[in-house]
Amino acid sequence: MQPPGTTIVRALTIASSDSGGGAGIQADLKAFARCGVHGMSVIVALTAQNTVGVSAIHPCPTDFVRAQLDAVFADLPPAAIKTGMLLSEPIISTVAAALTGYSGPLVLDPVMIASSGAQLLEPAAVAALLGLLFPLATVVTPNLMEAQALTGLDTEDRTRLTEALVALGAGAALVTGGHGSEPVDHLFAGGEHIEIPVVRHDRAATHGAGCTHSAALAACLGRGDPLPVAARRAALVAGQAVAHGLAGLGAGDGPVDALHVASVSPPEVR
Repeated sequence: MQPPGTTIVRALTIASSDSGGGAGIQADLKAFARCGVHGMSVIVALTAQNTVGVSAIHPCPTDFVRAQLDAVFADLPPAAIKTGMLLSEPIISTVAAALTGYSGPLVLDPVMIASSGAQLLEPAAVAALLGLLFPLATVVTPNLMEAQALTGLDTEDRTRLTEALVALGAGAALVTGGHGSEPVDHLFAGGEHIEIPVVRHDRAATHGAGCTHSAALAACLGRGDPLPVAARRAALVAGQAVAHGLAGLGAGDGPVDALHVASVSPPEVR
């Protein structure tokens, strides 16, 4: 319960729903709760998804996406925003138009390919993402493969990748450390390179790790953390979520657990 007189920090995720509860909107809202902020959501697409893969995607009409955004901003303006899977050029254009003029931190997670291999960003949408949303982003948070795809650089050198991402228009760039030879999140912001070592847990439960990381980053920025501090806290939240991940929950890679619900007993009823 919030103490009297305190401000409730609000964070918004603009992303897609994962019917399996592991990634997307569902992961974002859990990460927001983990970081102590009130989570709000604008759903741009529905996925038929489980731990094995994505079997269908249903985009929301753009006028309904805009209606959700308008409703949130009219009554519950967010202290920070993150974007996740946006799927298509029309949806990206709608989101960008609504966010033009927004002065708070914007974390752009350029979700392109699911861990199962499903394509989550249409090829025609990449140009819109770069041209319309990158210039609005406080920080972009691709994984290694997404950073390589966006920059066209076939390298694991996160220094080069983050600099190239900022050159594409983003305010700052953080390439996460879950893939590649080096377990390190690499942040390039304000001309400074910062490496944040991360732990890779040998656990088949990483589904939703990227969403959890970017949502935690947005939440911490919304609470007032400087970007380097928020990046370190987001790395910790995402790492703990993987460490407590629900391996064996389904037939595929299990979801991360930002709230560590498996270790919490239901309240006693008297």
